[in-house]
Amino acid sequence: QVQLVESGGGLVQAGGSLRLSCAASGDTMCIDDMGWYRQAPGKERELVAQITRGGDTWYADSMEGRFTLSRDNAKNTVYLQMNSLIPEDTAVYYCNADQFGLQAMCTPETYWGQGIQVTVSS
Repeated sequence: QVQLVESGGGLVQAGGSLRLSCAASGDTMCIDDMGWYRQAPGKERELVAQITRGGDTWYADSMEGRFTLSRDNAKNTVYLQMNSLIPEDTAVYYCNADQFGLQAMCTPETYWGQGIQVTVSS
């Protein structure tokens, strides 16, 4: 089992920045990709950014150039630096960890954090 604990959310004015952190604990050796999703009120959960164990990243179009996802494998932690925030970024942000089960003794699993609120005021 893997536990994901998010931190760094809060209230910020438009144009400001926030840095979200997600620390994984437990049986972390099988984790492959980690990333962040978000869900705004009345909308479906959407993928924000994702990073492989090797550091390759993917971003949703609307976050490209504003958000930066990084990963510290030694600390089992990912960081989402969010700059130039806009009110449309207001949502609950969820940390995600995927195991593909390709490594020996690892099974396919998906883990979620509890979510953290990010509110951007205009």
